[in-house]
Amino acid sequence: MKFEGKGWKFGDNVDTDAIIPARFLNVSDEDQLAASCFIDLRPEFVKGVGRGDIILAGTNFGCGSSREHAPLAIKASGVSVVVARSFARIFYRNSFNIGLPILECDEAVSAFAEGARLSVDLESGEIRDTKTGVKLFAKPVPDFMREMIQAGGLVPYIKANGGTF
Repeated sequence: MKFEGKGWKFGDNVDTDAIIPARFLNVSDEDQLAASCFIDLRPEFVKGVGRGDIILAGTNFGCGSSREHAPLAIKASGVSVVVARSFARIFYRNSFNIGLPILECDEAVSAFAEGARLSVDLESGEIRDTKTGVKLFAKPVPDFMREMIQAGGLVPYIKANGGTF
């Protein structure tokens, strides 16, 4: 799986309330979640994000509550992948469960500029600035987790592999 888009930079400890504020937790419509993504932290995000864009973040991205709304809002906004130094564990798992690709890479947030055109190869872990050619490599994602993303998340993955609910 390969992605290409504009980079959006965020700092350390971006919590789930900053990703999708609690007042929107009664929303399940993806378009409404997308329209509220980072609304208080970076209001310009919802107006400027495009399909395929890439989030670059510092440490502990997605900390806070265990709400699945946070990765859902990011995915619904059009973001193709989130690359961070580290993720809060529940956000990490929720992202794979809903089919949002995420990668851990210590240097990405500092190596690439806000707005840089980036390409990301989920299989190899390569993250590259398409203009400057600078490239880094993220920690590998296990095969079965990449398969979950390709299936669209945990439930579609289980169904595709003969599981039932």
